Amino acid sequence: MPTALPEAVRKAAFAVTASAVLLTAACTGQSGSGATDDPSKDTTITFWHAWSAPNEVKAVRSLIAGFEHAHPNIHVNVVGNMTDDKINQALRAGGGKAPDVISSFTTNNVGKFCSSGALVDLNPFFEKSGIDPEKTFPKPMNEYTRFDGDRCTVPLLGDAYGLYYNRTAFRKSGIARPPRTWSEFAADAKKLTVRRGEGYQQLGFMPNYHGWESTTEHYLGQFSPTYFDKDGKSNLAKDPAFEKGFTLQKKLVDELGGFRRLERFRATLGDEWGPRHPFHTGQVAMQLDGEWRLGMVEQAEPDFEVGVAPLPVPDDQAAQYGKGYITGTVAGIAATSHKQNAAWELVKYMTTDTDAVVGFANDIHNVPSTFAALKSPKLKYDPRFKTFLDIAANPHSTTTPASVNGGVYLVTIQQFGYDYESGKVTDLRAGLRKTAAQIDTDIAQAR
Repeated sequence: MPTALPEAVRKAAFAVTASAVLLTAACTGQSGSGATDDPSKDTTITFWHAWSAPNEVKAVRSLIAGFEHAHPNIHVNVVGNMTDDKINQALRAGGGKAPDVISSFTTNNVGKFCSSGALVDLNPFFEKSGIDPEKTFPKPMNEYTRFDGDRCTVPLLGDAYGLYYNRTAFRKSGIARPPRTWSEFAADAKKLTVRRGEGYQQLGFMPNYHGWESTTEHYLGQFSPTYFDKDGKSNLAKDPAFEKGFTLQKKLVDELGGFRRLERFRATLGDEWGPRHPFHTGQVAMQLDGEWRLGMVEQAEPDFEVGVAPLPVPDDQAAQYGKGYITGTVAGIAATSHKQNAAWELVKYMTTDTDAVVGFANDIHNVPSTFAALKSPKLKYDPRFKTFLDIAANPHSTTTPASVNGGVYLVTIQQFGYDYESGKVTDLRAGLRKTAAQIDTDIAQAR
């Protein structure tokens, strides 16, 4: 059964939703086509990664051991628990102790990694190796690993978001199956809600944007929005998907008791990463979350049966039920590295060798990042985990695009979400226009 480690998940989720770690200006690197080292000669390269929990570190060591067995002339010096701040400083400084290969949980920083030249463009390496990324990786993963045509990173396992639900509570409420559309979801959330005084005995769903993984990008992903137009301008006020997404969430907030009542209740609930998470305790009957939650809720030994399903979709997109929001870990090669061909051998192995990807996914309990690995009979997982494998492979699944200033635009949208759900902003369309203008200003200043 897949289990997940709170420390790893905390890093991944925080990086994706808050974009708190933003890169500073990095030195300009050269294209990978300029690599001149001979990867067949005896050499040592350095790999920096962000995992730190004991079984994660063990999994990375196992992955690297497999690589060194397949490439006995290439030795890998592995350094763990490296944040994007530390990675960025090393990429700018270069030198003998700097990494040749890096991995990052922060997909929102890909735009900065690419535009600054801190990581090399991997397109020449893929071409040289005869690997077609479009046929190797799911579409969302291809999207979040490149910026302006520069593929400076590659997927290294992924995260998929779906719906956890209390099957026992569903049966008690007469609900036969998980909701497939947002209208069904809203009806079920209300049916599952049992109020008690000024709070709740059981809340069908915590819709507020502070409700753990119920961020703006995770909601909006089900509406398949286009964040930027062909000129790179914010589409927030133009694409109707955004208005629909914000309208849906605000309606949920209002119908489930209102922002203030929900916030008061939320303040009494357990920590997202602890055993007293409100879904674990049955205080919340449905939860938007990533694949890691399955292991965490099972470790908490709840007194109800746990179900897993894709998130609902808009009623007019019912045929696309099964899609979800995708993100994950990325890997890249430092522009300052003098061993880029040897570094590519490691990156290629970690991210495209099916057995290596499957083995790492089994050990880390994340979603495999290649089509071949997603279908591998060697994958080991709880049957419910297959929901996330299917979401990752679904052609309609979405992600958020890279930007030159990292995830600043997502933070701006999230802040608008807070203001709109709380009633601070009442004119949705005017608010979307103002937010879009702010996003455009921020991006222009970052160029």
